[in-house]
Amino acid sequence: MSLLSALRKKSYLGLVGLLLAAGPALGQEGGGPIASAREYARKGQWLKAEAMFEGLPKDAQLAPNVLPDYLRVLVELKKYKDAEKLARRAIKKSPAEPTLGVALGSVYAAAGDSAAANKQYGRVVASLKPEQVLPLASEFQQRGLVRWSEQAYLQGRQLANNRTEYAQQLIDLYSRQSRVEPLVGEALNLVEQDEKQLPFVRNMLQNLGQNEQAFGALEKSLITRTQSNPEQSAWPELLLWLYQQRRDFSNALVQARALDRRQRTEGRHVMDVATIAQRNKDYDTAIEGYAYLAKEYRGGQFYQPARQKLIQAREEQVRNTFPVDQAKLRALAADYQQLLTELGRTAQSADVLRNLALLYAFQLDEKNKGMQLLQEVIDLPRADPQLVDEAKIALGDIYLLRGEPWEATLLYSQVEKSRKDQPLGYEAKLRNARLSYFAGDFKLAQSHLDILKLATSREIANDAMQLSLLIGDNTAMDTSGVAMRAYAAAELQVFQNKIPQAIKALDDLLTKYPGHALTDEAWYLKAQLQRRSGDYNGALETLQRIVGNPKYDILSDDALFLTAEIQEQNRQDRVRAQELYTSLLTKYPGSIYGAEARKRVRLLRGNAVPQ
Repeated sequence: MSLLSALRKKSYLGLVGLLLAAGPALGQEGGGPIASAREYARKGQWLKAEAMFEGLPKDAQLAPNVLPDYLRVLVELKKYKDAEKLARRAIKKSPAEPTLGVALGSVYAAAGDSAAANKQYGRVVASLKPEQVLPLASEFQQRGLVRWSEQAYLQGRQLANNRTEYAQQLIDLYSRQSRVEPLVGEALNLVEQDEKQLPFVRNMLQNLGQNEQAFGALEKSLITRTQSNPEQSAWPELLLWLYQQRRDFSNALVQARALDRRQRTEGRHVMDVATIAQRNKDYDTAIEGYAYLAKEYRGGQFYQPARQKLIQAREEQVRNTFPVDQAKLRALAADYQQLLTELGRTAQSADVLRNLALLYAFQLDEKNKGMQLLQEVIDLPRADPQLVDEAKIALGDIYLLRGEPWEATLLYSQVEKSRKDQPLGYEAKLRNARLSYFAGDFKLAQSHLDILKLATSREIANDAMQLSLLIGDNTAMDTSGVAMRAYAAAELQVFQNKIPQAIKALDDLLTKYPGHALTDEAWYLKAQLQRRSGDYNGALETLQRIVGNPKYDILSDDALFLTAEIQEQNRQDRVRAQELYTSLLTKYPGSIYGAEARKRVRLLRGNAVPQ
């Protein structure tokens, strides 16, 4: 906002009256000397503008819609003494208007006399009255004088004798400047006095992004305040939020337990954290959270969901720990059966039946048993229609697993029709697109994907975009799509858990089509399969082909992150893993793996907060 706008906002009637008293011709925006002077100034014709302003009556020169422009013209002409006299005349006429004092200081600053400017600004702040704080601070801020805007707020705080007066304005100021320490201090003081300000504070702290320095300072301050004032419920809430931002779900779980005990929320916070941890593949924390709910809140609203999710999280952990332990999968199937015995085979346990069916079909290679269980879900009286359609999609997946694509597409299409323009319907359409992709019918696949790119579900839209780009990028130069068909066939084998066959197919592709655009995709998929098979050294060698070649920059950060993960989780080389995660943060600062890499580095360094 210019000084002109600022002065207009103040609406000092006496000054406006001066303009009106000068005559109608002066006040008209469409013509007259004022409009002419402004037009000259706009064109940079400063001398002509000065002459027009100088010809105005003395009182009119001080009017709110004239003074700022006149001062600017004088400054542009380097007539600093004349500008100073004009500003002083305005102050004498309206001594209660502090923004005029700021205008005088700005004249000194333009003349290069920063000492005089700062002295003037200090004089204005020192004489501040409570009702002048907000307009003056705003004036300073609009002029880029942020330090003096801060001083105006702090002076207003002293006048109010309240340590959180103007806290919101100061928090906004510090957030814009990324000044971590004062921002954290102001935010926590505000919440300490009024817990209703917690949403505002969280929103402002969110602006810090993934600033580790800021999060570290906030964490330290929160822990100190929790120790000195354990009864303040806002501190565990903010710590919980902070740890979730940092994806430190283990410490988030500690705060969730404390909040549930304090607020008597029957495990709601723990359930939320465990669910988010599972979604982010922190299975240890998810399992710990679900087990805690099952033990401490038996009979509560989260008991049954926690029991079920506990088995699901264990299953995901087993399936993502390579090579997969079949004995543990059998134990999980027994856990599902035990849960079904407790719950009964009813509409309420339909999702348990579905999960057990998928475990049998995809992990234990008992496809018929899985199909029987899914058909049982579909036939259940009063079953949730959404779950029934989910079971149909799962049954279609098993048909595809068995190499019966026509049966699969029939089921997918049923769900597409019954769930038109709904997320599950889009999911079914994505399955059909993938089915066409596996079959090598890329035009049909793209026709599905073009629709799905506009899906309301961001996850489905992203999946559709990725598959569409894969097809488009790798058939543009190879219109026959022969290599692409070979790669799609290998992906189908992966879907069917035919890992050795898929690796061989990828090797054949790499040998037959050297230098093809699919090379990096094939190497990356092969490395993932080698890891699943327990061939960690082979996976690392394959990934190095991508990481060590700048030609494959698109997948470089993916390959580097997977390399670090193998070193950390499979080879237990924490030092090397930390080096690789750090390298990823340096080489690919904008990578989607950035937040997770920072978390891993922090944990590997031992910087996690002790529990």
